[in-house]
Amino acid sequence: MSDFKATDDLFFSRFELDQAQVEASVTNALNGADDGELFLEYRQSEALGFDDGRLKSASFDTAQGFGLRSVAGEASGYSHASNLDQGAIDRACTTVQAVHSGHSGTMSDAPQGTNKSLYIDDNPINLVPFETKVKLLEEIDAYLRSKDSRVKQATASIAGSWQAVRIIRADGTQAADIRPMVRLNVSVVVEKDGKMESGSHGFGGRTTYEEFFKAGRWKPACDEALRQALVNLDSVPAPAGEMPVVLGPGWPGILLHEAIGHGLEGDFNRKQTSAFAGLMGQRIAAPGVTVVDDGTLPDLRGSLTIDDEGTPSQNTVLIEDGILTGYMQDRMNARLMGQKPTGNGRRQSYAHMPLPRMTNTYMLGGDKDPQEIIASVKRGLYAVNFGGGQVDITSGKFVFSCTEAYMIENGKIGAPVKGATLIGNGPDCLTKVKMIGNDMEIDPGVGTCGKGGQGVPVGVGQPTLLIDPITVGGTDM
Repeated sequence: MSDFKATDDLFFSRFELDQAQVEASVTNALNGADDGELFLEYRQSEALGFDDGRLKSASFDTAQGFGLRSVAGEASGYSHASNLDQGAIDRACTTVQAVHSGHSGTMSDAPQGTNKSLYIDDNPINLVPFETKVKLLEEIDAYLRSKDSRVKQATASIAGSWQAVRIIRADGTQAADIRPMVRLNVSVVVEKDGKMESGSHGFGGRTTYEEFFKAGRWKPACDEALRQALVNLDSVPAPAGEMPVVLGPGWPGILLHEAIGHGLEGDFNRKQTSAFAGLMGQRIAAPGVTVVDDGTLPDLRGSLTIDDEGTPSQNTVLIEDGILTGYMQDRMNARLMGQKPTGNGRRQSYAHMPLPRMTNTYMLGGDKDPQEIIASVKRGLYAVNFGGGQVDITSGKFVFSCTEAYMIENGKIGAPVKGATLIGNGPDCLTKVKMIGNDMEIDPGVGTCGKGGQGVPVGVGQPTLLIDPITVGGTDM
């Protein structure tokens, strides 16, 4: 079934909405505006959690609604409702018209259409019986507990969603997308001599639950979570001070996402609040550093066939060989900056206005063998996994906590350390990249990005990197 046929059934036939009348209402409401659209959404979501040997939680939710936006200059008006009927749409039309009242704008050109889809449109929730999902979680729990006598707690969860969107513009141009999403997470707590530590791992993407039931996927995820926990049992206090830091491939790209990626979003640069504002075409990173935001990678968590304004996703080069070459743009900020939208206009739901947001943001690989990078460090830190962090977009300053890290002594990976934090400045950090590995990885599909009170799924990635130096916070040894 095509995305247009599916959304016709969901938004018009199912709710007995007259499509021609809805289109006419949107056209009339946005007359005189610079931009705007009606965003229709239907979403199903579920989550199951297994803990202490039993099913602890299970939820299922269905949501639908619309959001109507009018853009006049730098101002935006937005009205949304959870009931899909003509009366609610008409009231929203009256509300947003106030934003461009007296404004004689010319509606921006519609996004270019696309016939390419980056993921299947199957609903993962309906394809697998509830009992089968519970059985999988039971198997994961039993497997983790049987692996090691030190396991004291095992937790597993699966989540799935199916989102259908339809975007209607004032000129009658329309776009539709069907978006599946699944995610599996496992975590484990181990104890040895009264000391308790934890580890976690997960994976997912824009697909169905099929991969979850392959032991070749969920067992390695369990093994990885257990490995992390056991490593932390033997950890020693982290050092403190300035030192070379080697970042592992894949998920450590979350530091790149937070410390650098947000600063390359269009709104922060248009408002001159980003540390990168006004630096287009200038060197902001060491030679060899190339960073892209690519929403076109099939089936990945951060990928989108079209964004939430109807613009097809693309591969946007943000930094090329150390030179700032692009920003991530939604339609409004691109228009105000005299640039083109890049397919990064994203929203959490129909109740939110779109903002320029990342999709899959990662640094391209270099030419160094990872072992060569580690061997080059006499004394430093090898950071493999990260937890939470804080970033100031304006200054670029960041603090990130390491959930798995090791000392590097005389070019060899040494003891695991606990309590390490990386403290630095994103723009400054980019200039200190000394070596770039040839092992670029994208994270396994677990990232969620927050901005403006909205959360959206994203991907991150990078190769092994040597940054020299970074301030490490910990306990002096």
